[in-house]
Amino acid sequence: MTIAKISEISSTSTKSFDDAIQQGIARATKTLRNVKSVWIKEQHVRVENGRPSKYQVNMMVTFVLDD
Repeated sequence: MTIAKISEISSTSTKSFDDAIQQGIARATKTLRNVKSVWIKEQHVRVENGRPSKYQVNMMVTFVLDD
């Protein structure tokens, strides 16, 4: 029987949402083993001087627990 756990993390980037997602996944896989999927729960854009300055994603990371 496979048991999975979900952990919520937040990641930011000054480049794009895609970059924030890539950085978040890269960081999560340094600590968590058996990462199987990521669900993007929320996206936010910080604005400075009328322009996007930071992209933030809140994601749910699903990983399978070791036996």
